Amino acid sequence: MYADISTIDTTVMQRISGQLGTNPAGIFQDGNGRRYYVKTLESPAHARNEMIAAKLYQLAGAPTLTYVNTKAPEQIATEWVELDKKCIAHLSQSERKQAQQWFGVHAWTANWDVAGFNGENQGVVNGKVLTLDVGGALAFRAQGDPKGKAFGTRVDELDVLRNDDGNPHAGKLFAGMSPEDIKQAIMVVLRIPDEKIRQLIIDYGGGHALAEKMIARKADMAGR
Repeated sequence: MYADISTIDTTVMQRISGQLGTNPAGIFQDGNGRRYYVKTLESPAHARNEMIAAKLYQLAGAPTLTYVNTKAPEQIATEWVELDKKCIAHLSQSERKQAQQWFGVHAWTANWDVAGFNGENQGVVNGKVLTLDVGGALAFRAQGDPKGKAFGTRVDELDVLRNDDGNPHAGKLFAGMSPEDIKQAIMVVLRIPDEKIRQLIIDYGGGHALAEKMIARKADMAGR
């Protein structure tokens, strides 16, 4: 679902629709009729954080929208797709099981916004369940505030994403997972070589501290 294409420049594209989420954003169309959903974030660091998160999802095999590079460093863009379903409440039982396969990736990347405020961050395209926005992963909350010490080397999200009253839609999606389901979801992350994690984060502009933190978080998950 995820491939790099040439960098897009929204200043020479047609804006055809406004924002769908919490960040300033819009749907833009290029001269060939291709459409992209483009968010303008608080800083280049926020955009870099989301791109690294998306690449880590790809590395783990977890489906996301297709991210593309943008000329403006504070923008993040995905190829526009028409969703068959765009809310957790609409997922079938088999689609819920499909979404649960990636629970370990959400926990590892500290994606507190995995379900969205109203369950709108998981969608379906051609039978595949996608995470529609990874802006709430890693160092920043979905609306841009730094997580600070709450994003550490312990993966408390393995519990919190299943039983936090403040995140009811994530709870509805993940609370029913069996111990074996959780183990298999954790194994998705444990199969990723440390060196690939380190190289990816450095390649996409992240620091060594983030790389070592993500490797430490993977090790913490192994201990569970």
